[in-house]
Amino acid sequence: MKSLIRWSATLGLIGTVLLAPLTGSIKALALPEDQIMEKLKLVPVFTITDAQGAPLTATVPNGDKQTSVAGIFISQLDAQAFIDKLKAKDPQLAGTVKVVPVSLAEVYQMDQASQDKPDELEIAYVPMKQQVDAAVALLKQQGQQVSQFNGVPMFVATGGPDKGYLTIQQGEQSVIPIFFNKDDLQTMVARFEQQQPDLAGKVQIKVVDLEGVIETLQKSDDPQLNQLVLIPPRETIDYLRANQPATPAGQNAPAPAPQR
Repeated sequence: MKSLIRWSATLGLIGTVLLAPLTGSIKALALPEDQIMEKLKLVPVFTITDAQGAPLTATVPNGDKQTSVAGIFISQLDAQAFIDKLKAKDPQLAGTVKVVPVSLAEVYQMDQASQDKPDELEIAYVPMKQQVDAAVALLKQQGQQVSQFNGVPMFVATGGPDKGYLTIQQGEQSVIPIFFNKDDLQTMVARFEQQQPDLAGKVQIKVVDLEGVIETLQKSDDPQLNQLVLIPPRETIDYLRANQPATPAGQNAPAPAPQR
């Protein structure tokens, strides 16, 4: 799979933001396909490819037919752990596969192109267990009766009298960040509460799911959807920084990620 990720933009994303006050309730317009792709392009995820560079798939029963399923991991560590387990079960196959970072836009495009085809490829997102546990704990804390979380959890902050969304300033644009990692969001909230002490303790973290966010981008009628920015996990940013190819002389290097 040929990656579409703009690595430098991904690496510099969080490092360029400043906190801004809480915005009013979100309203939004369904985004055109190219704008959805632009948002998803900045989110690296991980898949496992074979020797030919094609996604490794599993065949599962689906009614009276068989369906191919490709796993898409939010965490590089989880993807590598899958290969490590595969070494014990099928060492020959494990020796031919590898973890490859791809953009969420590429996964989305592949999923859209495959729909309603005889050889449809199903996408199975593999969330980070720690974040699933954090989502379940948060929902229970907020009074919901849940025992599990289906899908990939994401976290967004709200607060103020109108329960608006916490925004950050990215250049000249005010954006609403949605995080894959709850701890990353809490770090941002702590910074915000230092800047706005009168709102300390009044910011609430809400849980959404990645699949629902993508569907909202496709179908919602609310004009502020173009403000949404998906923030990759800290571990992903650190991994990409460590594995970023050397920048040739004369080209701009990626902006550094923020320090905790």
